Amino acid sequence: MKIKLVIGGCLIVLAAAGSSLAGQAQNNCGCGLGSMLWANKADGSILSQTMQVTTNGLFGNQTFGITSGTLGCEQPESIGADDRTFAYVRDNMDGLARDIAVGRGEYLETLAELLAVPEDSKGAFADSLQDNFSQIFVTGEEPAEVILERIVIVAG
Repeated sequence: MKIKLVIGGCLIVLAAAGSSLAGQAQNNCGCGLGSMLWANKADGSILSQTMQVTTNGLFGNQTFGITSGTLGCEQPESIGADDRTFAYVRDNMDGLARDIAVGRGEYLETLAELLAVPEDSKGAFADSLQDNFSQIFVTGEEPAEVILERIVIVAG
């Protein structure tokens, strides 16, 4: 009798936990085509989540969704840097410093592209970096990661 009560209690707890986690599927799978296609079938089960994440992985669409703010993804409001941008800054520090000092130039334009600065904000981006040149290049000996971090902070 006690065993039946314990098993019954466990089943009730598991059922309650399963139903309360059913809405959490997107938290595990993220946004993207899979999450959109399987949204009506998202019951929080392993199978449902596996289908969502597999579809997202097969189509590789989450980057597009995040960048464009589609497919259930949120578009970031602030500028951020990735490995490619870091490599660019590292390999072009001198040219970038010259362009930031004058507020224009090819290196600065490329950096704005890599940071996905909207076209209508590129002038303000360049002006902001130029105005804050001394906060970005303090000693002239900083490593690229420090420079890039300061650029992102200034560009906000």
